[in-house]
Amino acid sequence: MLVLSRKKNESIVINDDITIVVVEIRGDKVRLGVEAPKEVPVHRREVFDAIHRNDVASEAATSKANTPAGNGGGSK
Repeated sequence: MLVLSRKKNESIVINDDITIVVVEIRGDKVRLGVEAPKEVPVHRREVFDAIHRNDVASEAATSKANTPAGNGGGSK
């Protein structure tokens, strides 16, 4: 992990097209601004994790729905 120190109004650039700016520092909270192309999704970590959990659950449900009913895998 790269760790950087930045002050208010300072920024970092990622891959020429994403800029992270320190907008405000208040106590133990830092407000960041993110400038990124519209096609690049930007989420808070907790939102990203929730989206990922929903995607995994959806894939599991789709996989279960596509499994033939009554197929126990054994033979008589």
